[in-house]
Amino acid sequence: MTMPYLANPDQQQTLEWLGGGLLTILLDSQATEGKLTVGLFDVPKDEAPPFHLHTREDEVFVLLKGNALVWAGDECHELSEGGAIYLPRNIPHSYRITSHRADLLLITTPGGIEEMFRHAGRDITTPRPEGFELNKDRLREAASLHGNVILGPPR
Repeated sequence: MTMPYLANPDQQQTLEWLGGGLLTILLDSQATEGKLTVGLFDVPKDEAPPFHLHTREDEVFVLLKGNALVWAGDECHELSEGGAIYLPRNIPHSYRITSHRADLLLITTPGGIEEMFRHAGRDITTPRPEGFELNKDRLREAASLHGNVILGPPR
């Protein structure tokens, strides 16, 4: 049996993301013929993206380690370790990490959302500029370019 694509850790890209968290892109749209993106977040307590929606992708989060609050529309739910949530496109959502750290597995279909993360984040293999911070304007620009709509501040 032949594997269509195999990505060992040295072939994966890790980006610095919100609040000093990391996103490792395990499989991108190029590797999956555009079908999906798979990423792994390693994020600290209180990491929270803006309240937003995706116009192009359906999204699944699996909380591998830690705890979080998750908002979908007007509803707030607790997500505990091992829990998963499915967020169809055009559903406003966000989350906030409530444990000391968390590992989140991200799966989106179709693929392509990794380009938004690459646009706003920083590849950790490049030198970190002094005082680097994920800029809110750059995040808004990246979201807009890649079919995501920021609706408001983090929850």
